[in-house]
Amino acid sequence: MVKRPLPPQQITSRNDFSLVRVPDGAPDTLAWWIEQYFRFEVTTAASSQQVQRRDLDRFLGFLRTEEGEDQRIRWTPRLSRAFQEHLRTALTPEGRRSWSDRTANRMLAHLKTFAKWVHKLAPFPLGDPMAKIQLRQVGAGLEVERALSDSERRRLLDAADLLPETGGRSRDRNRYRGQARPRRKNFRPWRNRALVYCLVETGMRRAGAVHLDLAGVDWSRRALTVREKGGAEHSYQISAQGLAALRDYAGQERPGDAARGDSPAFFLAAAGCAQGQGRLSVRVINQIWNQVCRLAGVAGKTPHSARHAMGRHLIAKTGNIAAVQRQLGHRNVSYSVQYARITRQELQDVLDERE
Repeated sequence: MVKRPLPPQQITSRNDFSLVRVPDGAPDTLAWWIEQYFRFEVTTAASSQQVQRRDLDRFLGFLRTEEGEDQRIRWTPRLSRAFQEHLRTALTPEGRRSWSDRTANRMLAHLKTFAKWVHKLAPFPLGDPMAKIQLRQVGAGLEVERALSDSERRRLLDAADLLPETGGRSRDRNRYRGQARPRRKNFRPWRNRALVYCLVETGMRRAGAVHLDLAGVDWSRRALTVREKGGAEHSYQISAQGLAALRDYAGQERPGDAARGDSPAFFLAAAGCAQGQGRLSVRVINQIWNQVCRLAGVAGKTPHSARHAMGRHLIAKTGNIAAVQRQLGHRNVSYSVQYARITRQELQDVLDERE
């Protein structure tokens, strides 16, 4: 592989840091240091530099918001920890995490390299502000602490149960005063209710709900057989309440939507949906889940949070790792073992009991 030659100023700067100095009268700001960093130190491809600059600019914006300015001396170890916590807890308007752990680790890694370079040239008063920041382990780790709590599960199912009565109704109370408000033509309350029950009461992935066929529902064994990742089939057991919700949808709404085609899917798009292909998409499932979450007052939880909750529930009730592996279909038992981990809040509760 032919290496791209470095510009002369970059070759020199790696051997002589004295070339980078704050000009007399120039503000010692982080914005200035970022420009010098890309001028003298960064040698990666343009696409990589674009990502690095975006990550550093995000931190620069955080610094300005927190401190009201971007003077270099404002960057302290405590501010770095605050930024790390911000990356971990910030939510989108839909209630999902703004950045995954992998993305947050990338931003922090770029910051660590930048801080180390600046610290060599102009030492920070309190030391390298990123020196003690540890990146979170990602990969095989599961975010079990993002599982639905018992109260969130209860509120979600209660909100789902209200859909046949109140879901999809017109919000114009004045126009329909004294009479039942009409429902949107393509709104499917029984389907949406059944979908939420399916996810919560089995721990099924969203893709599993997409691939669930009517033929895959074994009503007598309370089992749902779906095609999972990699094409393998897996059977989920479902609670009596969950099965009842599926039966309500299969009897009340699904026949009308099934009449327009021969889709084998269990969860069908509304017959009046022009763009519908019979089988629901993951995007539509996300929309349904988020709508019910808003009704239930549950924020920051995704359909996968229901999967984590099922793993936690099985461990709490049985203490058996094999039960988790069997229900959730983990090929690698290490995934199931992680549901036995104690959360920070549970650990805190145990410690507080000693007081």
